[in-house]
Amino acid sequence: MLWPSPVSLSLVSRGRAAARAGEQEFILLPSAGDPRLLVPAGRRASAAAVRRYGEPGSFKARAGKRMLALALLGGGAAMGLGGRLRVRSAPGADTAEAYLSAVLRRDVMVSTHLGAARANRKLVLQVLTDRGETAGFAKISVSPLTRDLIRAERTALDILAAADIRRLTIPQVLHYGQWQGREVLVMNALPTWRQRRTLRPGQLAAAMSELSAVGGHVRGPLAGSQYLADLRSRLANCPASQDRQSLTAALTKLAASDTQLTFGAWHGDWTNWNMACTCQGLLVWDWERFGRAVPVGFDFLHYRLQAAVVSRPQVAPAAAVDCVRNAASTLAPAGVPSSEAPLTALLYLAELSTRYLADRQAEAGARLGRPGFWLIPAIEEAVRSL
Repeated sequence: MLWPSPVSLSLVSRGRAAARAGEQEFILLPSAGDPRLLVPAGRRASAAAVRRYGEPGSFKARAGKRMLALALLGGGAAMGLGGRLRVRSAPGADTAEAYLSAVLRRDVMVSTHLGAARANRKLVLQVLTDRGETAGFAKISVSPLTRDLIRAERTALDILAAADIRRLTIPQVLHYGQWQGREVLVMNALPTWRQRRTLRPGQLAAAMSELSAVGGHVRGPLAGSQYLADLRSRLANCPASQDRQSLTAALTKLAASDTQLTFGAWHGDWTNWNMACTCQGLLVWDWERFGRAVPVGFDFLHYRLQAAVVSRPQVAPAAAVDCVRNAASTLAPAGVPSSEAPLTALLYLAELSTRYLADRQAEAGARLGRPGFWLIPAIEEAVRSL
């Protein structure tokens, strides 16, 4: 997709002739047989690409990344580090790099992380100069779903740019357009490489609460709310399945509640790997799931649940149950009364279930893409006790 025909690609073994005019080389890390990261072959660009990916990561991961970046900067690729991909193109070829160079008005090259299978997986490119400067990050759609998500992120960033947000920093849109019939969104690079800071007590809650107020809050019962109508509509458009049937039945019971809720905005996927706390403040990216008029507290619940399950999918069913059981304490910093917390948590689990069903995450091979495995059982258990 990055280098469409007539551009040719080939794996290059060690000892082959150096690249000629019209040829580029990229390094496949850790190897051609198990590629996780594709970076330009130049020393500065390859080192910069490695340093800027995988933020924030654990201390061990950051240390390993620094060592790899230093090895590349010192010429490790020339000594056989990683595999090699050679790209051969004629002058004027319509490649992703050519398109990005044109819209950014400077010569750039790209790097990309080869992520795990997910329905929403798309091309996410780090855009680099040959001096190792990060000119931005670009997202390119590969399917109708990713097209819609990129469009949604562009809209979200426009909305947030006009809001008076002070507790977090978001990316700025540098370019939005189409290339080869695909949506392209280019954003500036948030300074994730700045010195890290430990989150201050209450800092994360304050930022999430500030975001929830974008567009204002609305108070009212769940029954008859626009949120419930939208959720039911999205669920009805999901492929027919036992999961959809079970979730529909649970929502019918929840809709009978006369509990009042406060509705506001949320990030939609606020996790530890979509943010960084630095000396310049709290940086938050990946806004493609941003939404408004959802029950206040969804970001708090999502952050905690995803932290529990992302590296340990085997604990997911118990974590989903705990999401409801511990809802009062999780949502207290959001200002959600304890009487509203269980319903808010159940709606969050229903929201996540509907997202997975609509995106067909299970069909795409996502590890936790089947809500019937972990989310819906927790919903049904809690609904029975209402």
